[in-house]
Amino acid sequence: MATGTAMPVLRTARLTIRPLIAAEAPACRATLAVSDDAAFERWLTWAVAAPAALADLHQPPFGERAVVHAATGELVGLVGLVPALGPFAQLEGAAPGCPWTSELGLYWALAPGHRGRGYATEAGAELARYLFAAFSPARLVAMTEHTNAASQAVMRRLGMRMLENPHPEPGWLQVVGVLERTT
Repeated sequence: MATGTAMPVLRTARLTIRPLIAAEAPACRATLAVSDDAAFERWLTWAVAAPAALADLHQPPFGERAVVHAATGELVGLVGLVPALGPFAQLEGAAPGCPWTSELGLYWALAPGHRGRGYATEAGAELARYLFAAFSPARLVAMTEHTNAASQAVMRRLGMRMLENPHPEPGWLQVVGVLERTT
């Protein structure tokens, strides 16, 4: 697949993964628990426009997508691909190399009422499958805090190798799951 092609709508047995629409702002706000109105509006404008804009620029499909329950049409969360530039070499178990490296990061967030049903794992697995098939990255990563046991559980269910950051900073790089391409 060419990088200038928009990511297709992805489907699993229970979920549809598709671009966000502006009308989903209330569900997105509840999912992300955002308190800064201006920051949320900037994010929503970008999240709605990004898929087409990035395809026009022949770039990978960075940004969030809606995770929608296939039977009800309800937005249950978000999943996406984010560029991640960070000090990954400082992680315990990381391959030696440049202290700051560029990675492709998986992202997920579920609305509070939809957690614990396997939606994050299902959506993350489908997105990873698509990304490995379409772009052939060597690996994908996901990052979280030490205290986010639920996100770490999703990483493990996705088959990610878990790396720990022995340093207190940066806070968003405390636990990193690494999913290697298998083919």
